[in-house]
Amino acid sequence: MTNFKSHKWSILLVVTLVSFITNLDSTIVIIGLPKMMEGLNISVTSGLWIITGYIIASTVLILPAGKWADTVGTKRIFMLGLIIFAVGTILCGISNSALTLNIYRLIQGSGAALAMATATPTIIKTFPSSQLGLALSINATSWIIGAIVGPVAGGALISSFGWRSIFFITVPFVLLCIIGAFLVMKETKSNINQKNDWIGILTFSLGLILTMIVLSEGQSLGWLSYKTLGLFIIAILLWIVFIITELRVENPLFNFNLLSYRNYSIGLVITLCYCIAYFSLPLLLSIYLQSVLHLSPTMSGLLMISLSVPQLVLGPFAGRLVDYIGSIKTLTFGIIFLIIGIFFLGNLGGELSISAIVTPLILLSIANGFAWPSLAKTVLSAVPKEQAGSASGMHYTIMNVGKALSQTLAILTIEAIIPADVVSKAIIGIGIGNLNSINISGNLVNSIDSSFRFFTIFFVISLMLSLILLYSKKKNNAEEILGGV
Repeated sequence: MTNFKSHKWSILLVVTLVSFITNLDSTIVIIGLPKMMEGLNISVTSGLWIITGYIIASTVLILPAGKWADTVGTKRIFMLGLIIFAVGTILCGISNSALTLNIYRLIQGSGAALAMATATPTIIKTFPSSQLGLALSINATSWIIGAIVGPVAGGALISSFGWRSIFFITVPFVLLCIIGAFLVMKETKSNINQKNDWIGILTFSLGLILTMIVLSEGQSLGWLSYKTLGLFIIAILLWIVFIITELRVENPLFNFNLLSYRNYSIGLVITLCYCIAYFSLPLLLSIYLQSVLHLSPTMSGLLMISLSVPQLVLGPFAGRLVDYIGSIKTLTFGIIFLIIGIFFLGNLGGELSISAIVTPLILLSIANGFAWPSLAKTVLSAVPKEQAGSASGMHYTIMNVGKALSQTLAILTIEAIIPADVVSKAIIGIGIGNLNSINISGNLVNSIDSSFRFFTIFFVISLMLSLILLYSKKKNNAEEILGGV
């Protein structure tokens, strides 16, 4: 164990680099979507799955991956995840069709889930309590840096070397992480008696995938068509089986008993709505900047870093403010300004206005810098500490489900005004220069503005629920004071 502790900063470096790479890969693909659609000659729906497939794979496996780490050892699962991620990344770079790219993105997302599920437990087991906060904050910062570097680096690479370069660029860093993990990480004790909830994993996976298919394909198949209704019914049945299984199985994937804690269950709904709204922003902005304004990927990436940089600066101060004022108050305060920011984004025009883009993004970034840590603390402090692991896993899963839904709903709201085939052509620039290009561009602006307004609804729901939590807290405090008297 002494040797393990002596390598703690080297271990943190490896784990933090993995966090950076996995988040970088998620954001870098969004900026590259138009070029990938053009290069592979695919529709917007197929292009969307390049983003959501990765999210779904990591969402489905994040909870069981943690249990597998307890079963066979943290180091083995961590390194296996990195190897799978590296293989999937290389395959993505050489794929020649939408089908193969989507399959390889699933592989890539699976590897990311195995690596990330073991990252935080590794830090917790490595660092003493006196240094744990610092280590976790350093690791968390890497996610924000990944979100900053992703659009800029992705834009520059795509402009100079094509969309395949955004995958190849990460491979050397992943190989470096594999070597580093092999040298400095120590294997933890395994627990072969740990049981896996295979039925829960299967029904959750299929239920989520079918739900996403219904949402993404319903417009083209027809919402009342036999195929759409059939898939929808099967999805509902899978979710029912999943819930029944989780309530009965000995070692559930989801511990639904945690929902008995009122603040936790409300917090999860806030998390879902919050993530649906917030994570729609990069995709809608990327489409607007590249397909409406015809900016280069590099310029688009530079404008989009306004959504990340303020959070990096505010990070150290936001946590202290949350502790001083109270997480529910800062959550409510943050969501109010998130609503204001996304409202202003719902009034973009067909001409480039840097201030109209950057100012709302800075406001959104600052608001998120206060609201997100507040939300995480509100949710995770609502359950007993001995159940923090299960609560954190469910919170992270709900967050990823919200991210996946946000991407699908973003395209769905655009297609509510513009037919899917026209959206695909508009995104990759086909038809620009033709007589119809003005109408297409104008309709795309209107549909994107409508999309931002639509996602405002989810922030409003989050605000209403946070006000309920705030009212309940004040009521409980008042009762405690009266009881003390």
